Amino acid sequence: MPAYQYLFHFIAFLVSATVVLWSTPVVKFLGLKNGYVDRPNARKVHEQPMVRLGGISIFAGTVAALAIVWLLGAFVGLSPEQKGGILGVALGGIGFFLIGLADDLFNLRPLSRLLMQMAVAAGVWSMGVSIDFLSIPFNGLIDLNGWVSLPVTVIWLVGMANAINWIDGLDGLAAGVSGIAAVVMLVVTLFMHQPAAALIAAALAGGALGFLRYNFNPAQIFMGDGGAYFMGFTLAGVGAIGLVKTTAVTAVVLPYLILAVPIVDMSSVIVSRISSGCSPFLADKRHLHHRLLKAGISQRLTVLFIYALTLWVGSLAMAFSGLPSGIAYAFGATMLLAYVGWQVRRSIQIRN
Repeated sequence: MPAYQYLFHFIAFLVSATVVLWSTPVVKFLGLKNGYVDRPNARKVHEQPMVRLGGISIFAGTVAALAIVWLLGAFVGLSPEQKGGILGVALGGIGFFLIGLADDLFNLRPLSRLLMQMAVAAGVWSMGVSIDFLSIPFNGLIDLNGWVSLPVTVIWLVGMANAINWIDGLDGLAAGVSGIAAVVMLVVTLFMHQPAAALIAAALAGGALGFLRYNFNPAQIFMGDGGAYFMGFTLAGVGAIGLVKTTAVTAVVLPYLILAVPIVDMSSVIVSRISSGCSPFLADKRHLHHRLLKAGISQRLTVLFIYALTLWVGSLAMAFSGLPSGIAYAFGATMLLAYVGWQVRRSIQIRN
């Protein structure tokens, strides 16, 4: 890829972050004025009402960035299949954002949210945002022909949107995890020669990391379901069109590895709820961040530990992809995780 094209990715990141930094205070003001706040309860950690519409800023920043690089010609020369995938992720992101925003404003029923998410996911599948291969340990790849890929794709897209929403329980947690995952996807998709998918990752990374200016502990605003659904779907969509389209076993595995933290957290919570006879959709305090808080770790250290964990699995994905110096990045991330883990252990010992 010509060196000048990397400038488009930098522009996408910078524009998205700038729009988020500028617009978030405006969204906060309007949210407070109109009473769109998330009130404390027994399950939640915050102690005062917080505006829950910050996802509007993340969405606006990402869309503005993609619109600008599109006008600059960043998407010129794509094949019809690639254009369909990019358009599918863009339209699907809008759909998931609107579902989440409607829930933030009107408190939709869980079943209605799920059905709408499945409908949007099925729609973007028809546009080319699809999981075409599955990697089976010790058995290579399974080709998902035709309609067989539909349920797998819907589960992937809807599942990731909800996984990011489920970890949005502490100040800066979902935004930071999504931002780190988006940066890793940006690097890996560029290495895999998927610059169009990388542009979406760059725009999302800028929006998510820019939002941390107002969302990191102590948070001034929450992203709400609109932001969480949008980021989760977009990350899943980039993985589908940028990595899983190849028949290489390593590439097929990469999106699941990059997003392993929210995937494992959601899966373990669902299993725990079902095994105890509860509904898998019943909100409780079984998530990793809840367990760390219960052990006596501060909010900030809990969030930083999960950041380090996300960066670690992301570095493993970079090493697994064959990225130059990927092993060195993985080693550095391992050392960072070990240090933060030591701080966590020390904090627990002091409390006990």
